[in-house]
Amino acid sequence: MSIVKLENGITKVSANLGGILFEGMWEIPNGVSLNSYIVKGDKTAIIDGFGDWDGVPEKLFELLKEADVEINEIKYLIVNHLEPDHSGWIKEFKKINTDFEVVCTKKAASIIKAFFDLEENVRVVKTGDTLDLGNGKVLEFHEVPNVHWPETMMTFEKSTRTAFTCDLFGTFGKTDYDFDDNLTDEDLKYLDEEGLRYFSNVMMTFTSQVKRAVEKYKSLDAKTIAPSHGIVWRKDPNKIVQMYKDYIEYALGYGRKEITILWGSMYGRTEEAVKEIEEYIEGKNIKLNVHRLPETNWGTVLKSVLSSSGVIIAAPTYEYQMFPPVACALEEIGRKKILKRHALAFGSYGWTSGLQKELDDIMNRYKLNWDFVDTYIFNGRARNEDIDVIKKRVDALINNIGI
Repeated sequence: MSIVKLENGITKVSANLGGILFEGMWEIPNGVSLNSYIVKGDKTAIIDGFGDWDGVPEKLFELLKEADVEINEIKYLIVNHLEPDHSGWIKEFKKINTDFEVVCTKKAASIIKAFFDLEENVRVVKTGDTLDLGNGKVLEFHEVPNVHWPETMMTFEKSTRTAFTCDLFGTFGKTDYDFDDNLTDEDLKYLDEEGLRYFSNVMMTFTSQVKRAVEKYKSLDAKTIAPSHGIVWRKDPNKIVQMYKDYIEYALGYGRKEITILWGSMYGRTEEAVKEIEEYIEGKNIKLNVHRLPETNWGTVLKSVLSSSGVIIAAPTYEYQMFPPVACALEEIGRKKILKRHALAFGSYGWTSGLQKELDDIMNRYKLNWDFVDTYIFNGRARNEDIDVIKKRVDALINNIGI
């Protein structure tokens, strides 16, 4: 955990976490940072906070002392978002300080009651409302519903033009740096990949709302972006804004000029064909992401499919339906609303095939609007002539992508 000064009167308190499943399901191989912000005028406010993981609230309170902030001088808890990685510490805070006011949206107020039994001293704000802390520090609030919960807002400090954007413009990934001041190309690539993972796992279902929130952020004329996860962008905040614009475009349109293969196999027949096709595509120097299911976690699958214009689905038939791990991954892709991919499906069967029926069902139910090359299904082992047909359909897929 660390403390760093952003501006006069504004301090960031951060914790890095690893070895957890984010939201109880997403693997984060490179960890995640949690950021809380202290704004001091004549009165002191804390914007967001940390979760209630073991030791985190207590360490937060220790760091506040290091930042020359006494617990009892915090008069406002600015709750941009109520997911527990932001607000879980409140239950500990109210044990040691009862003289504070919660500032949140109307929707958040009802959730606070459910989460923390807090009803008194809750100030409901809407877009454009302000809170004057004195000594030049004025907070302005902007609702950004469904980014990614319905109660979410951003907070803008007017004198420093600092936007505390909550989950918007956040990334996964621990870093050894707090700001974007001296990022290398390698740093930017790392942050882009971690941002892509974060967006695909956490934000993507609400892509349209995130797009509106990005537009709302642009109207603030902010100088600094201070998100709840990741680094602070003050040298060139447009970099993270552009990354998010790219992610939004990937979700609503097509991804990068790359292909993801999602495959599963019971006894090796589909696997044999996948290996041939993988080698064939790699021979064309096309970027390829290959994920076997269920061995690959869904977070990684979503990240790859979001970034790819082309998706190849390879699965055998299992009990008259698609191999369940592949079907489950496609269901999650549908729930996350990754639209308009170029795609190809192939697989093996024994006595009858069920791949196409379930694939059509998933695509239609979620209205994904994927453009498929004709599916190819082979009986038992793929012969040379089967592989030749699949390769021709891969060529058609590549042509559709425009690689």
